[in-house]
Amino acid sequence: MAASGRDNRMYALDGLRLVVALMVVFYHYVATADPWGHSTATIFPTAHHFARFGWLGVEIFFLISGFVICMSVWGRTLGDFAISRLTRLFPAYWVAVLMTAIVVKTWPVVSDIDGWGTVITNLTMLQGGNNTPSVDKVYWTLFVELKFYLLMAVVVFFGVTYRTCLVFCGVWTAAAALAPVMGSELLKQFAMPIYAPYFIAGMAFYLMRRYGPNAILWTIVGFQLLLSQRYVDYRMEVSLGKELAESMPTWPARLVVVAGFALVGAIALGAFDRVRWKWLTHAGAITYPLYLIHMFIGMTIIHELRDRVPAVPLVVMVTVGMMAVAWLIHRFVERPVGTWMRAGLKRAVQDVRRETRPGGARVRRDGNPPEPTPEPAPAPAARAAAVPASVPAVPAGHRDAETLTLSVPTGLIPAPRHPRSGAGDGLDASRGFPAGPGA
Repeated sequence: MAASGRDNRMYALDGLRLVVALMVVFYHYVATADPWGHSTATIFPTAHHFARFGWLGVEIFFLISGFVICMSVWGRTLGDFAISRLTRLFPAYWVAVLMTAIVVKTWPVVSDIDGWGTVITNLTMLQGGNNTPSVDKVYWTLFVELKFYLLMAVVVFFGVTYRTCLVFCGVWTAAAALAPVMGSELLKQFAMPIYAPYFIAGMAFYLMRRYGPNAILWTIVGFQLLLSQRYVDYRMEVSLGKELAESMPTWPARLVVVAGFALVGAIALGAFDRVRWKWLTHAGAITYPLYLIHMFIGMTIIHELRDRVPAVPLVVMVTVGMMAVAWLIHRFVERPVGTWMRAGLKRAVQDVRRETRPGGARVRRDGNPPEPTPEPAPAPAARAAAVPASVPAVPAGHRDAETLTLSVPTGLIPAPRHPRSGAGDGLDASRGFPAGPGA
């Protein structure tokens, strides 16, 4: 039986978002050498073995994002969807970019910025498309998210239904599978063969949540799980370096991916519906700003204090501090600025809907119908040509030449068409859950 269109909040999903965010933090603070000046194998002899796989939190983020975005688009217009994503992503991102830029420019110990032009370009979140370095390396995932949103906008444009979502999943699967051999850089950029399996599987899991599992949805999930394994080796090389990645087994990373699929699937099927801990809502809310600010800012703090504070307490202190700052960003930036932006963008969308009606007819701001534009009187020859052949010629000397024209039989002259009122769709009050790493 189909689930209701407006599902109750899934607290377990918020909890999973916090877990995977901390996986990424753990990876940057415990597994990478940048903040410590040398390998962490001697600093965290046991923990670094686990921290090396924390980068897989990004993959699970994408899986969650597919689920959440598919859930949030139902009943929304294209304008509604764009507003929800813009107001969700940008307020915290702008603050994170400026904070990180100031820290890195002041203490350039783990990274540096070429100039403020780079910072300005980063504020658009489009630096990934024009070869501008990101102010913080974690921002690469946001460009992936933006491309996913653009693809979902196509689904919203054509109308979000069970069938269109299934067709979209099938077409995207085929495009992602073929993109590496098609020779089209444009197709490869938007099909995203490395990350598409996670988004598509997340969408399929949400469809299970909404309509119940069936053979088609399980087939989609199964294919995505298999396709996701194709790029595990590559992701290990990118995240750990080729030399270290080749010396390590890949089965732990593959197992983490399988576990991520299993957890999201269990949440979708209701296995954790009894989890109703309110604090998970707040925990999930800080994951996005935490992800944005933790890397270079946290690494810089560790670098400056590593000789004065023991390693384990230092990592705990910096992690807790970053979570506190993330909460402040959420409470005093995301919520108020997002609300302000949402109200302004809603008014702008309503202006567009009010000013433009189907067929291009414009409506006056006072609500009255547009005044008809008088047409110039046709020349005598043109007027004669416009009279239908069935209308008898006007007798010479007839005092009312328009009388005969007005007596044309019904049907020869089409009735005037009145533009339909352009009632705009109301905005969905439900924001849904914030999306993945970029969301």
